[in-house]
Amino acid sequence: MRNIDRLPFILAAVLFLLAWLLGFPMRAQSAPLGDIQCTLIADAQSGKTLYQDGVCDQRFSPASTFKVPLALIGYDAGILTDEHTPSWDYKPEFNAVKRDQKTVDPVTWERDSIIWFSREITRRLGSEKLAGYVSKFSYGNSDVSGNPGKDDGLTHSWVNSSLKITPVEQVAFLRQLLAGKMPVSAKAHDMTRAIIPSFKASDWTVQGKTGTTGLGEGGKDKRSLGWFVGWAQKDGRQIVFARLVVDTKRSDMPKGPATRAAFLRDLPQLVD
Repeated sequence: MRNIDRLPFILAAVLFLLAWLLGFPMRAQSAPLGDIQCTLIADAQSGKTLYQDGVCDQRFSPASTFKVPLALIGYDAGILTDEHTPSWDYKPEFNAVKRDQKTVDPVTWERDSIIWFSREITRRLGSEKLAGYVSKFSYGNSDVSGNPGKDDGLTHSWVNSSLKITPVEQVAFLRQLLAGKMPVSAKAHDMTRAIIPSFKASDWTVQGKTGTTGLGEGGKDKRSLGWFVGWAQKDGRQIVFARLVVDTKRSDMPKGPATRAAFLRDLPQLVD
């Protein structure tokens, strides 16, 4: 009877060994993760979806698109004053890439996507206030705790870490920003809208922010992501949009700017 009781376990072990040797689906966990793309465009006033394509309800790191809500926070908290104040000098301890080793003001910060400037804002703000603002904004999963056990939420939470947001949530946030309905001052709304970079897409005037980051968690995810989120106006109409690309493809420019370039090219054909 004891031998019979052990038989199922022996058979299971044999099957597992055969599957491992033959490379059957038990190894599927190491298969590359799939590509994700989303383009979502909505009417800024009504919220009506004007165009949607791809997977738009999956959360990913906001990367540098977080500079939009962070501008709202910075102006509301009094850390930022206007388009060119404060103007902070670069310090060696910021350990930035060479192109970012310069004096930066709010306009330059958004235009050139300077991460050390973001970190100076959050450092002055503090963990408790940052978490409070992000929670009040209902921004994605509102998790600014950072990487587990590293106590780095103030500096890393929005760059492939704890904070994540979907394209649908990006668009909802942007509609509130444009409507002046975020829980911050009117000045914070106005100044944030003023410093977001501007572009042209045929007859559309576009303002938006890119985001770029790799997703390599433990080396398993070889994909990188590119965001372009913002709003656009033409003939009295105003739309909000989010485009997200997550894949392993390489290009001549970072994925965020590449995503922006593609969206600006596509926009006139996507919305009448």
